[in-house]
Parts: sequence; C-alpha cells; structure tokens
Amino acid sequence: MPFIELQTNLPVSSFSEDFMMKLCSSTAAALGKPEDRMNVVVKPGLPMLMAGSCSPCLMLSVSAIGVTDSAEKNKEHSAKIFEFLTRELGLTEDRIVIQFHALQPHQVGKKGTLMSFL
Repeated sequence: MPFIELQTNLPVSSFSEDFMMKLCSSTAAALGKPEDRMNVVVKPGLPMLMAGSCSPCLMLSVSAIGVTDSAEKNKEHSAKIFEFLTRELGLTEDRIVIQFHALQPHQVGKKGTLMSFL
C-alpha cells in the first residue's frame, strides 16, 4: 500500500490528463506493487525553492511497507522513477528530489484496523 506524493511548482497545465494514472503505473512497477494498492496525490503550483532556485522543480515522497527499507532497493527505485519523471515532465535530474520512507505495517491504517492485522 504505497503512498506517492508529488509536490511541484509546475502549473497544473504541465500535466497531461492521464499523468496521475501514468505516475501510479510507473511507481507501482518500480516498487513491484500492484496498481490497485497505490495511493497517489499530485500537488502542482506550489511556491518552491530547490538548491537556491525557484526554477521548475519537484519533490516526490515514496512511503511503502517492505520495499523502501534499503539503499540497494531505493537506488533501483530511484533510477526507474527519475527516468519516468524526466521523460514525462521535461525536468532535469538536478531539479527532482525523491524521499523514500520505510513504513511498518503497524503505521498504516486500513478498513478500521492496521495493516498488521489484515
């Protein structure tokens, strides 16, 4: 049950109508998770500064159980996600940053309980 949150200063008009579905599909594939378990939010048009510049940029947060808990895994995820984002949005790699967060099953609630109990 990964959580993907993209924050950017790009305007909403920079995103194709199907961008959220493509982001879902791409990150699900990168993480090896089924698309129907993904949770995705895109927040465009934010005031942002990265590396001392307000030029177009984005921050992506990836939180998941069991697949973001090592440098080796996250290096692979990062390469795949960077390839998608640079291709889709036309940003250079130096204007994108990804944060990986390892979640434990007891940290995610679903269906009135915790993932630990499902």
